[in-house]
Amino acid sequence: MTRIHLPGILAMAAIVVASNILVQFLFGQWLTWGAFTYPLAFLVTDVMNRVYGAAAARRVVFAGFVVGLICSFIGTQIIGEFGPLVTLRIALGSGLAFLTAQLMDVAIFDRLRGGAWWKAPLASTLVGSAVDTALFFTIAFSSMLSFIEPANDTGWAQEALPLLGAGPVVPLWISLAVADWCVKLALALIALVPFRLITRRLIAELA
Repeated sequence: MTRIHLPGILAMAAIVVASNILVQFLFGQWLTWGAFTYPLAFLVTDVMNRVYGAAAARRVVFAGFVVGLICSFIGTQIIGEFGPLVTLRIALGSGLAFLTAQLMDVAIFDRLRGGAWWKAPLASTLVGSAVDTALFFTIAFSSMLSFIEPANDTGWAQEALPLLGAGPVVPLWISLAVADWCVKLALALIALVPFRLITRRLIAELA
């Protein structure tokens, strides 16, 4: 871990901490405020990958993973109205989703880095975001995985409702996952602008 990677590590840590806090606050019916900060983790990973390479990006990812574990542990010790703020399933889902999705992002970006400047960050973020959403919401809320934490009542997440209030009837957690994924898709496109600006500047400074 070198000093030159420290800004990326600090940025990733700040995003993880902010997302863990903001996920406690609702934005509308299907989202939390954390849904708007967490996708920035992919931007940090991709900037590090483009400027410093895949190894540096993986260091930043592992640093973010460790910070996430610490946040999850703290959350399990804070008791809210309905029990711990972070349950075992949420902690497990969050950690596995983050690590798997971010490392996949790094691998896909590295494979596509020789193409047009926008292909690697866009493709890697889209795939990583889909994997992240699928893993987290399935592990944290799917009734099929209730054996992970039998004492954790996720009945509220199984409530049958129209998808996003207008589609076919599905468990509530599916609507939450779809809404989360849509935000990630939108931010993946928007993030191309800061990605281009930041990487140009950093590469110029290193030249």
